[in-house]
Amino acid sequence: MYSVEHLRSFLAVAQSLSFTRAAAHLDLAQPTVSQHVRKLEAAVGRSLLVRDTRSVTLTADGEAMADFARTIISAHEQAVDYFTGSRLRGRLRFGVTDDVALTQMPTVLRDFRKLYPGIDLAITVAQGPMLQRRVASGHLDVALVKSEPGEGRGRLVRRDRLVWATAVGTEVAPRRPVPLIVYQAPSLSRTLSVRALDAVGMRHRVTCVVQGVNGVLAAVRAGLGIAIFPRSLTPGDLIEVPASAGLPELGEIDLVLLTNPHARTEPVEALTTAILSRANPIQGIPH
Repeated sequence: MYSVEHLRSFLAVAQSLSFTRAAAHLDLAQPTVSQHVRKLEAAVGRSLLVRDTRSVTLTADGEAMADFARTIISAHEQAVDYFTGSRLRGRLRFGVTDDVALTQMPTVLRDFRKLYPGIDLAITVAQGPMLQRRVASGHLDVALVKSEPGEGRGRLVRRDRLVWATAVGTEVAPRRPVPLIVYQAPSLSRTLSVRALDAVGMRHRVTCVVQGVNGVLAAVRAGLGIAIFPRSLTPGDLIEVPASAGLPELGEIDLVLLTNPHARTEPVEALTTAILSRANPIQGIPH
């Protein structure tokens, strides 16, 4: 009933909230992507997107369709692989940041291994800067990392808003240094939090330095301070620091796939497609 091609274009727009970025990701002309979305809206008889000259947002029906699109595309790919038979073989080295590794990413990888049993998937869980270096040095074939919007590196999986988060009962006292829980340097989240505070002249003090996301979560839950998270990765038992605390806006962050140009194209594209078609489940660090 619904064209998989149209669903792919719609999902690319839904994930990036931009027709321009969606067209670049799909290697299509922007008018083609717009046409696909219009045809899909005509097929369902409802508006899926609200667009103006500056922004694109999903309607409630658009949010629902994005979930359906991921399911339909994933089922389509599984059917194709089942009846054509995957002949992909070899070793694929995949890196993922530890916060994303605690989400539903294991489910995505489990399904990938079922589809491609001939691929030996080797996984590295580490901080983003280390993964980036390993891709650049040829020690990883593909990595899923966080990046500042506009850097132009990698393939966009999803854009998310950064938030200040803390445990219930932990307060940010006015006129006192903001208590920060940070990763060891180099760390993108550490850089962004300090930069945002310095930009508005707010003092801060580092109360805890950790190596991984489990350390961040333990310190925040212990009331040692606040940390920043992508909104979709913020655990449900933590709360966003209220606007009344006066903390600066942190902006957005991209979740991107980096690829080693010397890696075998077919396995990398297979994993990339699996992750992009299941972008929504990459959220929700458990309590």
